[in-house]
Amino acid sequence: MPIGVQSITAVGLGALIGSLAPSAGEQMKILGDIFLNLVQVVVLPLVFPLIVLGIARMESIKKVGRIAGKAILYFEIVTTVILLLTVGLAKFTGIGKGAPVEGASSEDLKSLDQGVDFHELVLHAVPKNIFAAFSEGNLLGAIVFALLVGVAMAAIGEKSAPFASVLESVAAVMFKVVGYVIRIAPLGVLGFISYDVAHYGFGNLRSLLGFVAVVYAGLAIVVGVLFPLIAAIYRIRYVDLLKSIAGLAGIAFVTRSSEAVLAPLMGKLEAFGISRSTTSFVVPLGYSFNTDGSVLYQAAALVFLANAYGADTSLPALLLMVGVLVILSKGMAGVASASIVVLIAAGNSIGLPAEGIALLLGVDFIVDMARTGVNVIGNSLAAAVVDGSEKRREAKRGPGDEPADSVTPEPQLAHAVPKEGAP
Repeated sequence: MPIGVQSITAVGLGALIGSLAPSAGEQMKILGDIFLNLVQVVVLPLVFPLIVLGIARMESIKKVGRIAGKAILYFEIVTTVILLLTVGLAKFTGIGKGAPVEGASSEDLKSLDQGVDFHELVLHAVPKNIFAAFSEGNLLGAIVFALLVGVAMAAIGEKSAPFASVLESVAAVMFKVVGYVIRIAPLGVLGFISYDVAHYGFGNLRSLLGFVAVVYAGLAIVVGVLFPLIAAIYRIRYVDLLKSIAGLAGIAFVTRSSEAVLAPLMGKLEAFGISRSTTSFVVPLGYSFNTDGSVLYQAAALVFLANAYGADTSLPALLLMVGVLVILSKGMAGVASASIVVLIAAGNSIGLPAEGIALLLGVDFIVDMARTGVNVIGNSLAAAVVDGSEKRREAKRGPGDEPADSVTPEPQLAHAVPKEGAP
């Protein structure tokens, strides 16, 4: 049975268990936790060698900086456009007016971080101990260290070949492990859905239905209008791209963790035709800086709460809100409900009480699924855009310019990358 069919079956079965046997449904969360733990234990051992090899194969430091600059510029422009679009949609629909904010309790937020410390965020990106960064799952710190190692390998040339061979072997083994882990994804789906339905239920859904509807409408506009427009501008086969990653976006949807599909996603994108050097650099970077679905949710949530509490929603206030989110949303990890952390910090910065944010936790799992799936699509499109830009640049180069990447052939790892249609 295809893994997509297995996952859909698991969703239905999980919803049934959570509704009819809530106590059993809550206990089944362990299946989801085991699946995520298996995914997280293999993410950094795979992402690190892929980034290092991707950087090392670029013949000039200039190209590394160029790709990084293009990626970050793209991330900033797209997320800002999404924020402006969402704020306008939320303002137009008037979501939050008359919402029962008095029913929220700040007790619900005790387990969540209350803010984002920029000093700590910078130090998090530059760890003092790479082994500690690996043990903590510090993806951003691993990316920075991998960038340094890749640049050093490119600088010393042939002397780095033995180390590159070791990294290739590690990547091949990790790809195989990922294939094993993804096969048990339906069990993780069963556990998460059973727990979500049993724990949260659908009691808060009625009062917050307008908020959920606006978030899903905004995400639909992004996926169905904004992303196709970007793809058309850069001549990317958007429908084909969606088809190639649909199964992985579906797994991210039900597990609420984009990290769950990071490794196989890079294999799918390479099979789609995006170069490995671009994919292995842009996609992990996007997990921290290009959370399109999450920033959309945050913007809708802040407008909802501003309306609920009667706060200022004039144009200057809304633009300030967008500016705060543009800053705070960067560096957010792609894990379940990470948006709440940034939302709390943004809400505090514009004077919204934590009790109101707690009100949204009851339906957070519903919108979290959709925004996580959109994050995966958004990062796939970003990799395609940057790669297309690089390929067009190389096609225009004259004989006197810097050599193309094809001068140093890339090992294909054909045996390690999952084939199209395989889990």
